[in-house]
Amino acid sequence: MTTDTDLQPVVAAEFVSLADLLAAASDAQWDTPSLCEGWRVREVIAHMTMAARYSEPEFMAELQRCDFDFTRLSNEVAGRDAGLPEDELVANLRSDVMQHWAPPGGGYHGALNHVVIHGLDVTVPLGVPRRSPDHTIRVVLDDLTQGGGHAHFGTVLDGRRLEASDLDWSYGSGPALRGAAEDLALAMCGRAVPGGRLDGEPLERG
Repeated sequence: MTTDTDLQPVVAAEFVSLADLLAAASDAQWDTPSLCEGWRVREVIAHMTMAARYSEPEFMAELQRCDFDFTRLSNEVAGRDAGLPEDELVANLRSDVMQHWAPPGGGYHGALNHVVIHGLDVTVPLGVPRRSPDHTIRVVLDDLTQGGGHAHFGTVLDGRRLEASDLDWSYGSGPALRGAAEDLALAMCGRAVPGGRLDGEPLERG
């Protein structure tokens, strides 16, 4: 069984892998629309790496300025910091802060879901094959299903079966939704998966 502490090097590896990919990205790739509505690749990376640029007191001051509305804060920071030099955003991904970061109450499981899903928000539109090892994406799938993470996105899994086509993983019973592990994860997070990548009726939203 994978403990939360065991996941820290896995989280670090995901941040470094994404940094390696984007270090060679063109301006056009940085400006590619991501799977996060209204955000390009650069906004997603700016959002993912807030902790590398804002200390806890600075973050709380920003949150207070936004009337403690985290969604508003996320959008404002993403929009503002997307204008930072691309090499600075890549350096943020590589930073020791991000490699040891965990969201309050979420631990390294939360951090892993954050970096993997947002990484897919970026790489799927860029046409990059899945970078996460099977073990890593399996942890994310288990967190989203058995751990109940899908509920955060309003996705309903009751009465449905999920089957990964690229590794030995399945969940639930009922009409099946089949596809690559990364696409099942994105579907559970309410993302619009590119057409033809999933086989079965889309998941319902609650």
